[in-house]
Amino acid sequence: MTPNGNAIQLLTYAFAAMDHGSLRQAARALRVQESSVSRNVVKLEQLLEMQLFERNVHGVRLTETGQAWIEIVRAHYDGLLDAFAERVRHNKDANALNIGLCWVTGGEFLKRLIDRFNKLYPDVTLSIEDIPARQRLTAIRRRRLDIVFTHDSGAVKSCSSEVFWQERLFVLLPAAHSLVEKPALKWSDLADMRLLVPVGLEGPPLDLCLLERISADGGPAVQTCRANQATVIFKVQLGEGVTLAEASYARTVATDSALWRPLDGENSISSVRGIWLGSNPKRAVLRLVGLAKNMAASSQAPRAVKQAGMLL
Repeated sequence: MTPNGNAIQLLTYAFAAMDHGSLRQAARALRVQESSVSRNVVKLEQLLEMQLFERNVHGVRLTETGQAWIEIVRAHYDGLLDAFAERVRHNKDANALNIGLCWVTGGEFLKRLIDRFNKLYPDVTLSIEDIPARQRLTAIRRRRLDIVFTHDSGAVKSCSSEVFWQERLFVLLPAAHSLVEKPALKWSDLADMRLLVPVGLEGPPLDLCLLERISADGGPAVQTCRANQATVIFKVQLGEGVTLAEASYARTVATDSALWRPLDGENSISSVRGIWLGSNPKRAVLRLVGLAKNMAASSQAPRAVKQAGMLL
């Protein structure tokens, strides 16, 4: 492979395609023609002599080889952009902590964490926002977000991460369903049902690969829906299937025509992982992470999970 003076530009197009899962959406974000994105992605693949993306009518996704290569290159790319931009950190930025939530509804742990942090460090301004799954790592590496809480899918390369809390999963059933009489359900109880999983612009709320493995082992059939959680709950009310949520969400969303019941047994607990950049210079990030670690270590996880399951 020979050096290419436009390598940064080629990477910009490739990463935009990866983040958006679509050449059209990447072009819109970059404010260029779709053909320009496609052409530059092909140039990069030719330069590397490897196929980075699989293409179909629904968009693009990384090949296995492309995923491995991206994980190595991404951190270096983001670091170069930071160096070229020569961004100056203002003093006021050091006292601002930006938190992202990726399909995480909060839970008691996060509420207690933020309440305690605010009391200990009242001079730090906290902001909390939702972040789509495809953008969470980019937002962290580019330091638009300082830390993201998301469903656990394993350790993340080039970033620091740790599981901080767990919650029991609940299943939403139509009120007239016979299973509502049971105090707790197992995956096998749902074997003949359709598990409706919302997959909007933000991606699936739970680990889709895990749900598909559960389905293959005798659990419910997974059916993804191009809809938000509210629409999926309406589908459950119509008797089109069942859906899942964590205890903290189930406690706050009630309906007369559908009822939440806790899951029990293997794969009935959802873990939430925090992801942050180890090189982030903000002292507030280290303070929040340290506080979260201390709270996680001092809490009794089995007892906390049991209590969460008994709240409904």
